[in-house]
Order: sequence, then structure tokens, then C-alpha cells
Amino acid sequence: MKPGFLFRAAPTGDADAKEAIRTDGRVGIIDIGSNSIRLVVYDGPHRIPSVLFNEKVMAGLGKGLAATGTLDPQAVERAFVALERFRLVADKIGVATLHVVATAAVRDASNGTDFLARAAGIGLDVSVLSGAEEAEMAGEGVLAAFPEADGIVGDLGGGSLELARVKDGKVHDRASFPLGVLRVAEIRKKGPRALRQRVEHLLAEAGWHGKGAGLPFYLVGGSWRALARLVMHMTDYPLPIVHGYAMPVETAQRVVRALAHLDKARLKEVHSLSSSRAGALPDAAAILALVVRELGSASLITSAYGLREGVLHRNLPADIRDIDPLIHATREEGRRLGRFPEHGDLLDKWMAPLFGNEGPYEARLRHACCLLADVGWRAHPEFRGERGLETALHGNWVGIDARGRAMMAQALYTSFGADGEPEIVPLLCSPDDRAQALRWGLAMRLGQRLSGGVAAPLKSSSIGLAGGAVALRLADGDGALYGEAVERRHKNLAASFGLKATVSEG
Repeated sequence: MKPGFLFRAAPTGDADAKEAIRTDGRVGIIDIGSNSIRLVVYDGPHRIPSVLFNEKVMAGLGKGLAATGTLDPQAVERAFVALERFRLVADKIGVATLHVVATAAVRDASNGTDFLARAAGIGLDVSVLSGAEEAEMAGEGVLAAFPEADGIVGDLGGGSLELARVKDGKVHDRASFPLGVLRVAEIRKKGPRALRQRVEHLLAEAGWHGKGAGLPFYLVGGSWRALARLVMHMTDYPLPIVHGYAMPVETAQRVVRALAHLDKARLKEVHSLSSSRAGALPDAAAILALVVRELGSASLITSAYGLREGVLHRNLPADIRDIDPLIHATREEGRRLGRFPEHGDLLDKWMAPLFGNEGPYEARLRHACCLLADVGWRAHPEFRGERGLETALHGNWVGIDARGRAMMAQALYTSFGADGEPEIVPLLCSPDDRAQALRWGLAMRLGQRLSGGVAAPLKSSSIGLAGGAVALRLADGDGALYGEAVERRHKNLAASFGLKATVSEG
């Protein structure tokens, strides 16, 4: 197991690109934060690797740091119990490269060097990130999940708050402020306006006042994800996935008021909200409301990707970084679960002429659906629709919002033979979205039946809109492919367009 290399120059060239996408080395990251310490082990394609192992310990290294200037002795002992376990677990799992990073608490504490020396003694080479580096890694993490992100990334840790401006696939301005959730609690004890005055002063002094005007604010960090889960619970949001969850910017201030009336029993009802995070919610909401007010942010978007994913993303070659994460992940899923690895791309190309008026967003979703078109074949025939629904809605996808998940769900549900609309879909996308997704599903269903899942019939046939019909053209000698089941699916697809179905040969 070798130590990681943070901030190395991104490799270039085809050989390096192929190496970066290979699946032969598990990567681990130990993140020593001010509030928690976490080990995450990743496996699979490096652009969007799968999480093989994830464990967190709430060590609380930054507790009392603002007052004492040192790491709490009891917290240090808890930390090293966790670190020794994590080092051993990483070794047993077969981690090839282990990154170990520490942030604000170790960076700012007067006894931080003692902590690092002790870590070295158990075989951990810890990289202490500067505030700017921490902000950069948070920004890189958001870009890994939202390649088109154009806004401000805010990463709230226990000891500090990092801000980063992301645009055009790059991290631009970065800043770090001593406004971590553990420090916020101490500041708020000084009076009702103390935190507001502190935030206004720090952001104005650093030139960040108004810097997010009209832009989304991407929420990174466990405390803000917990806040998003609370809002999802309070609003009966139907999709239990926090990544990509969007909120009006006014939500932060509303939650500040709501938390004043919520007791611990109500908070226990919130899905995936740990008791350790619940206690910090009032401080997390207070700092969020003030920061987005000073920035002038227009909306809030929750990101499950942050510093750890940013460390991985930062070390990828440019051509691998530029790969669409949704298309890459759905292609890998299709290869893993489907029978015909190349079929999804061919199916998308075959049916594309039916959807020439679509924009890039819809075309991308349609492509992702096609890549998943065969993942339900092992399921019982009566439950394949549900398999498609589950795959789209609850798959570990990034680079997609709730509307996109719902459209993919409808398409796969239809493609796998289920009738009607799943109950959840109308709650997440519009009637026009659902009608279009239904057409995707019917077109996929036709293509699957016509081709039998193999390449040749798709390559030799074509389909499109012509003469008031959904016109299918088969190659000479392939007329027998147009059997009863194909004809029925062809007519169903044509009906979804309000057109007739025609077929020709030659």
C-alpha cells in the first residue's frame, strides 16, 4: 500500500488516460476532519468509482480548539483508535494507494505537529491541506459530480468553511474562513448578532461579498447534507437521495426558524440523520443563511461529492476528467448487468432520428436510458418494470437531477413492459417530460424486440418520422424480422406520437 500523491500535475496522453480508467487498483482516503474521521475505499473505473467501504468516527478533534488552541486530548485518543483501525482495514481490503489528509483542526492546533508525528509512527503519511487547498478539493469534488457547475461551492467542516468559485470545469477563486460548525457554536454564545457581524466582516474583508450574486450555492459537508435531509423530511420529498437536492435560497432562514420549535423526538424521525449531526443543525442552518445572504446566492444545491472525491478527480488526466459521469456510470452498469455490452450505444444511435428536436439535456438522458436497456433481463418478467424504476430512481448516479431520474424511470419502466406511470414519477417531472420518456421507452422496447439484442439488425435498419408516420426501414432480406410482436410494438410507438406506423424493405 503506497501513499497518495496530492496535487501532482495531471497526466496527459493516451497511455496515461488508459491507466487512469483501469480498474486494477483500489484507492483509499482517510479524511481527518475537525468533527469526524472517515475512511472511504473506492474501486472500479476512476472517473466514477464505486464506494467499496465507508466508515466514519465522530472524533471531535476540533472541539474546544477556538478556546484552547489545542486538539482535545480525549478526542486525539478517539482519533487514533479510529486511525489504527482504518490503516489495518485498508491493508486487509487491498488498498493500493492510500491518501491521508487532515484539515482545519490539525492545521490550526498548536499540537498539530505532535499529532502528525504520532500518525507517522503508525505508518500514516498525513498531508495537511491549507485552507486554499481544502477549498480547491471541495470545488473539484463538485465538478466531478456536476461537470457544468457554475456557482459557489461551500464546504462546511467542523473547524472551517471553504468557498470556491467553479465555472467552465475549473476551480477559480478560493478562500477559507474560521467558521466551521464547531466554531459557530462558540461565536453564537457571544450574542444574537455576533455571528452575523463575524460573517459580514470576514467575507467583506476577503472580497467575497456579493460574489455569488445570481448563482447557485453548492452545499458540501456532512452538516449541510444533514440539513438538506431535514428539509426533505419536512416537505415530504418523495426521493430519498440527498445528492442533487435543490432548495430555494430562502430555505436556510426558514430552517433556522423551524429548528427553534423542533424537539429531539421529531429529529429522530428524519431518515439517515445521525444524532451527532442533529445537534449541530441550528449552527449549520445559521451559518448557511448568513453566508448565502452575503454572497447573494440564488439557489441551494446539495452535493454528496466533496473533498474526498475532489482528491480523486484532481489526479485524473484531463481527458478522463471530461468524461460525462452519468454516461460513464450507466455504460458500466449496462456492461455489468446486461447481456450485450455494445447494445446501448447502438440502440441510442438507432432511435435518435425520432427525437431530433431534443436539447442536449434530454438527449443525454435518453442515451443513459439506452445504456441501461438490458439491466432487467434477469428479473422475473412481472417485475422487470419495477427493476427499471428502481435502477433509475435509486441508482448511484451523479450529473443528474430529480427530474432526470424521473424521466429515466418512466422510460425504463415502459421499456421493460410495465404499463402506465409509476406513482412517484408525476411528483418529479412534468406531463411533457413523462410523455417524452414514454416515447423513449417504447422506442427502446421496439429496438430490443426487432434486434433480439444483437447489433446487426440495428445497424442495417433505420427509423424516423416521415410522411406523418413512424417509418421503419429494413434491409433487403430482413422483412421476416417484422413479426407480430415487432409490429405491435411499432404501432404502440407510433401511437405515442399520434402517428401511424409504416414499414418498408430495401
